[in-house]
Amino acid sequence: MGPSFVEALPVGKFHGIGPATSAKMNGLGIFTGMDIRNQTLEFMNANFGKSGAYYYWISRGVDDRPVRANRIRKSIGAENTFSADLTTFEAMAAELRPLVNKVWRHCESTGNRGRTVTLKIKFSDFEIITRSRSVLTVVSSRDDLESLAVALLQAEMPFPKSVRLLGVSMSSLQTQSNDEVVPQLDLPI
Repeated sequence: MGPSFVEALPVGKFHGIGPATSAKMNGLGIFTGMDIRNQTLEFMNANFGKSGAYYYWISRGVDDRPVRANRIRKSIGAENTFSADLTTFEAMAAELRPLVNKVWRHCESTGNRGRTVTLKIKFSDFEIITRSRSVLTVVSSRDDLESLAVALLQAEMPFPKSVRLLGVSMSSLQTQSNDEVVPQLDLPI
């Protein structure tokens, strides 16, 4: 299934191919993984420099970058796509609760706490916006995490279009044991 998946994948969906490179590829008649695969290594290098070889090989399923299984986690997040688009603040706030719960469960199991909370919103037309708030000390409770996420949502209301996806993440992570939990400052909401 892998080769057929890569063949049909639009070039903009490949890791490392952003909007500018995607547009350049499209200008050269390269729209899918199969189109990249049909090019020679020389052609790819001539048109995309040192990245050309990377694109050439990933279109063939070859990626020699080392796997970093023990990398340090930079964020914790959860998101959900809805079967029916949301339009009211109450419905969106209710949908944030299970996401906050999932993020907080991970925090509890790993001892991670973060200082930055980010809300991700995808609209029905697939436009995505994110809003973040950083605090002075780590978010030390599930309720504080929810308060920050809901405040970010409230600050954006009303939305000009319906919402298809919501996500909550926490970053600027610090690991601490349960006896080192720093009390959270009260935040104006």
